[in-house]
Amino acid sequence: MADVVITEFMDEAAVGRIGARFETVYDPGLFDDPARVMGHLLQARALIVRNRTQVRENLLCAAPRLECVGRLGVGLDNIDVDACKAREVSVYPATGANDLSVAEYVMTAALALLRGAYASGGEVARGGWPRQSLIGREVSGKVMGLVGYGSIAREVAGRARAFGMDVVAYDPFLPEGDIRWEGAKSVTLDDLLRSADVVSLHVPLTDATRHIIDAAAVARMKADAVLINAARGGVVEEAALADALKAGRLGGAALDVFEEEPLTAEAGGKFEGLDNIILTPHIAGVTQESNVRVSDLIAETVIRHLGGKA
Repeated sequence: MADVVITEFMDEAAVGRIGARFETVYDPGLFDDPARVMGHLLQARALIVRNRTQVRENLLCAAPRLECVGRLGVGLDNIDVDACKAREVSVYPATGANDLSVAEYVMTAALALLRGAYASGGEVARGGWPRQSLIGREVSGKVMGLVGYGSIAREVAGRARAFGMDVVAYDPFLPEGDIRWEGAKSVTLDDLLRSADVVSLHVPLTDATRHIIDAAAVARMKADAVLINAARGGVVEEAALADALKAGRLGGAALDVFEEEPLTAEAGGKFEGLDNIILTPHIAGVTQESNVRVSDLIAETVIRHLGGKA
């Protein structure tokens, strides 16, 4: 019986380090079969997941020896933290390990959406020459608005400034005068939405942030602004966003996270026919490099915990 169960993909070298110390089950597709997951957890002391494995009360009941959950990422939407706490199960997210990957994703999306020239390969190859329709915009001189100003948002801010952007941010939990505000102007959410050319979201999904970008919020944004959500699904009211894009009330959007994941054909139908939206499968924080960093951090954390050194 396994000491450590890993239900989603992890860097193999990190898996090997865990396996050298503890009996380990590694199956990156295991998340898709909750019954099998629970079957492996009878003797397990540690569980390592990404965002697809649902760590809820029923799963915890099947794991009487569980001591800790390692999250290969930072969001905890799929983990019932209160239930873990009640059972004295420690939860370890990979805080900071994928900040750079998400920041680069945000800047890449901002550049692509404002410039609007990078989806023309097929037309040009067929002999088209759509120069006039592909005259886009520069990011230099534009305003980057960051909703939430944690570590990832601050990485975005540094890169935005390097491109010549002004940076404003909204974060009611970061006190005025805090040194971390250096490099960004603190504003209200309303002022941010009205002034930003790029709005990028960097908040967890809570009761307060669910649909923080709804139809009313979109209506306050500039008609040619672009919205980027690489934070959590549910922060954006997707139907309202799709309606605004179709009506030309917004310049573009990039979504890496969705209210329903994986995005079904039915749920994704609202975005059909739009040429000013980028949709990616919850991959903003996952690069070859960040996968190694995240996996190394969680492997070492779990090893230390099981060794009594956490």
